[in-house]
Amino acid sequence: MKSLLHAIAGTAAMLIIASFWISTLVSEVFMSHTAVAEVKHGILFTLFLLVPLMAVTGGSGFSLGKMKKGISSWDRVLDRKKMRMAIIVVNAFLVMIPVAFFLNGKAASGEFDAVFYAVQALELLAGGVQLALMRLNFRDGLKLAGKLRSQANE
Repeated sequence: MKSLLHAIAGTAAMLIIASFWISTLVSEVFMSHTAVAEVKHGILFTLFLLVPLMAVTGGSGFSLGKMKKGISSWDRVLDRKKMRMAIIVVNAFLVMIPVAFFLNGKAASGEFDAVFYAVQALELLAGGVQLALMRLNFRDGLKLAGKLRSQANE
C-alpha cells in the first residue's frame, strides 16, 4: 500500500510540475498578458496541492528505502534517489515557490517587464531541472520495484 501511495503521489507531483511548465510556456508564447496572469495565479494556488504531494512522496520514499537497505545494488540506487530528492526540495523551497509568488504578484499588477521575464526564464530552467530529477527518481523507483531492469553498467 505504501509503494502505491508513493507512486501515485510522485506521479501526480511530476504531472503537476509538467503542467506548470507547459502552461507557462504556452501562455507566454501564444496568449495575452491576462492569460499569463491567470496561469501564474493558478500555479500559485495549485502549490497547495503540490507541496503535500511532494511531502507524501518524500516521506513514503524514505520509509520504503528503509525496507530496501542493505542490498548493495539497491543502496546505490537509494543513495542517488536521496541525493536527487534533496536537490528537488532545495530547488522547490529556495527557487520555485518564491518565484511563483513573485511572478504571480508581477503578473497580477500587469508588470511584464525585463525583471518578470528574467525571473520567468529562471522558473522555466528550475522547473526543467525538477522534471529531469523527478524523471530519474521515477526510473530508479521502477528499478527498485522490479518493474524495470537495471543496466549492468550502473
